[in-house]
Amino acid sequence: MSGKVKQVEWYLDELDCANCASKVEAGIAKIEGIRESNVNFMTKTLRIEIEEGLEAEVLPKVKQKLRVLEPDIRPTLKSSGAPIGEDGLPIAVLQSAEGKHAENVHNHHDHDADHEDHAHGHGHSHAHGAGDKSGIRKSLLRLVVGFGILLAAIFAPVSGTVSLALYVAAYLVAGYDIVWNALLNIKNGQLFDENFLMTIATLSAFYIQEYPEAVAVMLFYQLGELFQDIAVDKSRRSIAELMDIRPDYANVKTTAGIEKVAPETVQIGDIILIRPGEKVPLDGRIVNGASAVDTSALTGESVPRSVKVGDSILSGFLNKNGVIEVAVEKPFAESTVVKILDLVQHASGRKAPTENFITKFARYYTPIVVIAAVLLAVLPPLLFPGESFQEWLYRSSIFLVISCPCALVVSIPVGFFGGIGSASRKGILVKGSNFLEGLNDVKAVVMDKTGTLTEGKFAVTRIESAGDLTAERLLELAAYAELHSSHPIADSIKEAYGKPIAEERIADTNDIAGHGLQVCVDGQVVLAGNNRLMEKFGIAYTQAPETGTVAHIAVDKKYAGYILIADAIKTDAKDTIAGLKARGIRTIMLTGDSRAVGEAVAKEIGIDEVYAELLPQDKVTKLEQVLASKRKGEKVIFMGDGINDTPVLARSDIGVAMGGLGSDAAIEAADIVIMDDQPSKILTAINVAKETRKIVWQNIIFAMTVKGLFLILGAFGVATMWEAVFADVGVTVLAVLNSIRILKK
Repeated sequence: MSGKVKQVEWYLDELDCANCASKVEAGIAKIEGIRESNVNFMTKTLRIEIEEGLEAEVLPKVKQKLRVLEPDIRPTLKSSGAPIGEDGLPIAVLQSAEGKHAENVHNHHDHDADHEDHAHGHGHSHAHGAGDKSGIRKSLLRLVVGFGILLAAIFAPVSGTVSLALYVAAYLVAGYDIVWNALLNIKNGQLFDENFLMTIATLSAFYIQEYPEAVAVMLFYQLGELFQDIAVDKSRRSIAELMDIRPDYANVKTTAGIEKVAPETVQIGDIILIRPGEKVPLDGRIVNGASAVDTSALTGESVPRSVKVGDSILSGFLNKNGVIEVAVEKPFAESTVVKILDLVQHASGRKAPTENFITKFARYYTPIVVIAAVLLAVLPPLLFPGESFQEWLYRSSIFLVISCPCALVVSIPVGFFGGIGSASRKGILVKGSNFLEGLNDVKAVVMDKTGTLTEGKFAVTRIESAGDLTAERLLELAAYAELHSSHPIADSIKEAYGKPIAEERIADTNDIAGHGLQVCVDGQVVLAGNNRLMEKFGIAYTQAPETGTVAHIAVDKKYAGYILIADAIKTDAKDTIAGLKARGIRTIMLTGDSRAVGEAVAKEIGIDEVYAELLPQDKVTKLEQVLASKRKGEKVIFMGDGINDTPVLARSDIGVAMGGLGSDAAIEAADIVIMDDQPSKILTAINVAKETRKIVWQNIIFAMTVKGLFLILGAFGVATMWEAVFADVGVTVLAVLNSIRILKK
């Protein structure tokens, strides 16, 4: 068996039944040569992994299996929208499983259009997608006609054969497609779907001469399905609107002027013009102009960011007020916006344990209820004299109507997909429903220091004058002394000074290796360096009480003060640790920095445990110890900057990377990416996860309670088929509407 696999993805038009999605996923997985099959109900996509070299043999089998499982599904290649040929072979293999995100790029915009332009039918039995107004009108017209014929059958002064003919006509108008699909499924050996269940239940009602109820139940079922499709489509649209960051065009500078083109056609090195109000279409660097950009679509940060010549800028930003020209540095397929959309759209493909449990539950639940319905129809008349077969057949029909598990199977992926969409809008990319659900069980957060809890760059944190010089004058002398030094400490001093340096004021620069600098500034001899420099020249100096790097300053051999340079702690780091502790989560810091620095930072922000002076392999060892101490079901998070923490990110239960806006290493290595580098976003992610779980379990308990109640009422002859239909489609609609509440949070 080959070790390599190819991954292929199709868009499954007309897939609006979550139970059908589960059936397709399980059916395709059984084909020989298929390593993995995954159907994402929310994005209507089928992803399959095929053993390399078997594509020509396997793909036609997949096409044929789709035709058998769900005849009305129309598969199209997701990368281009090109139809699949009859032989199943005009399908591009999108990427190897060794996998490059850049090669697996899908046209988000085109698929939103697909959602709007195609009619979607539950069970693929009727066209009434919420995005297709003509489909809705057609479905409503059919319902009105069916209802009109039913009223004629009930109230018209006819009887016998004519009356029965009217009931049959009304029934066929309302449910001809349900019956036809049930027959096709029976022919293909596909039982226990909603078409089969509704057909058997309503034909049973016909058999016991409950004609009005049989027709009315089918009409009400179709009406409920229409509302359900509209609700599901609304949830898809709501999530699509949250992620509406894909640019539609790019203004490319050419010799002939400005040309508006598709972003996919722009080449590296091209200059693009971005006007106020336009989305940045591709990643690049500003070569002309300045502006403020709205980064909220990627980071969730509402405060605009100022950009100027030389600054990097990412696709998905919104230009606010200035005209800027950008040199393109990445093709559209590798741009930040495409990677983010790809991650978010396919995150629900990695299913949460709750989803997997419900899928398995539904696989057994429906056949069990159907068997119970058969026993309910047959056993009481046989075992108890005087019991009517027709009465118990009616009761068993109620069982069949409410046995479809759609409320569970539909609302759960909608809930998780909504949670992932909500998190992404807040600048948090969650790569799978499993990781979102896992955030509910976090018991320990292990964190890197540099770049995660601190800014990751040196900055002046204190200026302490020891004589007559002001702090401003002390900083100025230090900046002039450090002018020609490229050391990070020197850079931080010059950045803090922030003014132009007149080089003519400087003379006789002497770099004393390992000590510091001796420079003549404005005729005064300035010493700037460490403790050893002061001791070398016999100058008494003051020890800084804080932890960090100290640059001592002396003027004409007289001590003038010191400047403290440290890796500044992020403003929200302390609140993050407090928030985690309030949730009962243990906090641990791992750092390669000195013990003194590590312990000082840990003490300032309140971390429980700190381990310092660690090499990368030592971090993995410490994380292993934390993982070994957890209980079953508990999760351990590692938060790092995603660049040099890849081994630890990979080993943790949930790896969280500070994305640094466009850091490829972070996006590739982590399970969750925080796009604006704020550690407090982990609290936001946990809150979203808890809200998502709450909504998902509300739906599970609600659906199970209502269905269980109506099963009991139906068995005792209290519930009617009308009420049973509400227990099926009504509960589904309410559960879906409840699921999309997460988007409003």
